[in-house]
Amino acid sequence: MYLLHEGRGLLLLAVLAGLQITAEGRGTPPCRPGFSEDVYKAVVPDITEKGQPLFNVRFVDCGRGGLVRFECSNPSDFRIEADGVVYAARSLHLSTLPASPLVIKARDSTTQQQWETQVRLTPPTNSGQQVQEEAAPPVMSKDLKEIVFPSRRTDGQLIRMKRDWVIPPINVPENSRGPFPQELVRIRSDHDKNRSLRYSVTGPGADQPPTGIFIINPISGELSVNKPLDREHISSFHLRAHAVDLNGNQVENPIDIVINVIDMNDNRPEFIHQIWNGTVPEGSKPGTFVMTVTSVDKDDPKTANGMLRYKILSQNPESPSSNMFTINNKTGGIITVAAGLDREKVPQYTLIIQATDMEGNPMYGLSNTATAVIKVTDINDNPPEFTAETFFGEVPENRVNVIVANLTVTDKDQPNTPAWNAVYKITGGDPTGRFSVPTDPTTNEGLVTVVKPIDYEISRTYVLTVEAKNEVPLARGIHFPRQSTATVSIRVIDVNESPYFEPNPKLIKLEEGMIPESALTTFTAQDPDRFMQQTLRYSKLSDPANWLRIDPNTGRITTIAILDRESPYVKNSLYNATFMASDNGVPPASGTGTLQIYLLDINDNAPSVFPQEAEVCEKPEPNAINITALDGDLNPNAGPFAFELAHRPSDVRRNWTITRLSGDYAQLSLKIGFLESGIYEIPIIITDSGNLPMSNTSYLRVKVCQCDINGDCTDQQHIMAAGLGTGAIISILLCIIILLILVLLFVVWMKRRDKERQAKQLLIDPEDDVRDNILKYDEEGGGEEDQDYDLSQLQQPDTIEPDAIKPVGIRRLDERPLHPEPQYPMRSAAPHPGDIGDFINEGLKAADNDPTAPPYDSLLVFDYEGSGSTAGSLSSLNSSSSGGDQDYDYLNDWGPRFRKLADMYGGSDD
Repeated sequence: MYLLHEGRGLLLLAVLAGLQITAEGRGTPPCRPGFSEDVYKAVVPDITEKGQPLFNVRFVDCGRGGLVRFECSNPSDFRIEADGVVYAARSLHLSTLPASPLVIKARDSTTQQQWETQVRLTPPTNSGQQVQEEAAPPVMSKDLKEIVFPSRRTDGQLIRMKRDWVIPPINVPENSRGPFPQELVRIRSDHDKNRSLRYSVTGPGADQPPTGIFIINPISGELSVNKPLDREHISSFHLRAHAVDLNGNQVENPIDIVINVIDMNDNRPEFIHQIWNGTVPEGSKPGTFVMTVTSVDKDDPKTANGMLRYKILSQNPESPSSNMFTINNKTGGIITVAAGLDREKVPQYTLIIQATDMEGNPMYGLSNTATAVIKVTDINDNPPEFTAETFFGEVPENRVNVIVANLTVTDKDQPNTPAWNAVYKITGGDPTGRFSVPTDPTTNEGLVTVVKPIDYEISRTYVLTVEAKNEVPLARGIHFPRQSTATVSIRVIDVNESPYFEPNPKLIKLEEGMIPESALTTFTAQDPDRFMQQTLRYSKLSDPANWLRIDPNTGRITTIAILDRESPYVKNSLYNATFMASDNGVPPASGTGTLQIYLLDINDNAPSVFPQEAEVCEKPEPNAINITALDGDLNPNAGPFAFELAHRPSDVRRNWTITRLSGDYAQLSLKIGFLESGIYEIPIIITDSGNLPMSNTSYLRVKVCQCDINGDCTDQQHIMAAGLGTGAIISILLCIIILLILVLLFVVWMKRRDKERQAKQLLIDPEDDVRDNILKYDEEGGGEEDQDYDLSQLQQPDTIEPDAIKPVGIRRLDERPLHPEPQYPMRSAAPHPGDIGDFINEGLKAADNDPTAPPYDSLLVFDYEGSGSTAGSLSSLNSSSSGGDQDYDYLNDWGPRFRKLADMYGGSDD
């Protein structure tokens, strides 16, 4: 019983478990631990499932808490929890159980004190009770008893002791199956002896959502639970109890009641993932961490219901042993427990992991499973091995960047990883580095490739030693076997190689001026094919000045013209000629060589004056002309030069004087005080300094002019008598010609346009040309009665009266306009046959391009012309002139179509 105190009275709460507490005025007896009953009677169904709660026993622990442990005499059929609830440990049939009562013991783990009670199991009395008992375990309790503690007396007066209400939480198991309502406690006030009181509770679970879980008898104060509780939904309820009189006046202050929902093991563990993926390197040592699996249980983790334990149920495959892994039963961490992980043998393991609550108790705990997939990752524990000890290949000489042989290897490691990718290295047989072995990224093969030319005449075979490794080093303790090294035998194929000149280019020095048919040198080539019997022939490939000739058999070079160092084909005294040597191999091969001839200078060029034109003032002061000489030869066959004036004409030396300034320069000036303006040709003799000096008379063209104070000519005349340059004159002439062509084209186009306009009009007077009366009659419809035609249009337009003109709206589109036409002058002669042809062609084009003209491919009717034609005979058509003076002989020139008219009009009177 819980003793509660408030200002105006006492509330007494008696636990329904059957505990009877006797209060006396002098004190309270000490608490005695033990079962509430010596013998319990429990009604259980005939058939129970494993884990089904059956009944519970009450034990007063007097504050011992978790130090008391329960045991039952039949643990194979029943198990008891710390809260006194007894469960079926397996599926049971009541008829198969022993008749002796079930003994339940409680033991204090500290003092080893022991208590004992018995439970007699009885079947239900009827089917209805049986169903109720199967739905909920019976609660073994006695009738509710109330014990009121009397107040203490002092001097004959009743005095209430001041003390706080101490209300321990009320524990209610979850998932109780009734019967409901199930009484929990009775709330009473000591004022109910004198007057009637009404009790009520408020709070979540009572009058607040979720409502209706807890109810109270307003008169007796019995607090009951009305439905099963779920700790995973709400773990505790906080209610407030009230006591009022019939008038609603508060008798006691409200008290707080805490109801804890005791957890039952009603939730299985649930793994966060159903499939867990992990990796572990092959060859890992025991104790290597792999992964951690995690499971959660909605039950209270502070109790055994929520305490999980893990274990591995199975391993697939069981190679090399069935226990390659172990799991930490509390944390779920998986580690290796045995050596021998080999990806090449077992690439993946599948583990079935079980999580069990009740601290892993296989009998009472609930369990669940998940799958752990562990992939064994690759390490480089397998070196590459060649598939053959020796590989063979062949290559033509002088070929580069060609694959000679493919080296194949096998590697048991995982493909396309650094531990599988092969790296090849030539360790012997290639001292000059003519081969390399790159790796094919797709096939992992080694491609033996020629990177430098190979000469058959030097070496006919190569034997290479190639070693294969991986991109990453081998794992510790693994060594390369003999199969990781192979031999590659390469045969070189002889091919016809091109001859080569040695030296190339070949330089010779000669004096210029050598006469034709002079022998210069012998320029021969070498054939590298020493093992082939071949002959060489020579030919000239490039000779810009056509000075040389080569003997096709011996390679002897002779001249066919004089060698001139001053030729434009000679650069810096060097003349280059190219020759070709060809062999008679299959296929033929050829090579080229360059002959460089360094021409030594001789004095074969006379000097000339420079500049060739100059200006000078009429008076000698202040101007003079500085001149020099140009010589195609080199020193010492050029300067210094000697300058002098020629003796003829005689006025040259009289009017001019020349003064030497240096070895290469001289100065020409007027010798007299005044010379009339004009242009003068002054002969100057210049001599070079060669071993055999050469002289030349050059003419300097001097313009003598009037000068200003600055010494510049003031005349408008220039030395260039021709005026404009040749290029400027040609440009001007081209522009004039282009302009004339444009004007001519424009005139032709205008005439053409006028001719087209005239062709579209009837330019000939009706009296002079019958073409004036030609109309379009190509529409041959029905008879005249079927057409809305004005047959009067067949008459000559000149004879039509003005009032006979039809309105414009009903005229035919192709008939001739009737408005007055301009009169054109009569033609005296017959038109040329081409004129009428042009006229007809223009009319044909106009008809073809006229969208309003009737189509020529439409169906026309010709077999019916109607009756009663209003038209007269064609002979009734009048003519404006008799045409007796007209000459129609030209109709014979118009072709066969006009032959009939020619016969009718062009013939004689007969």
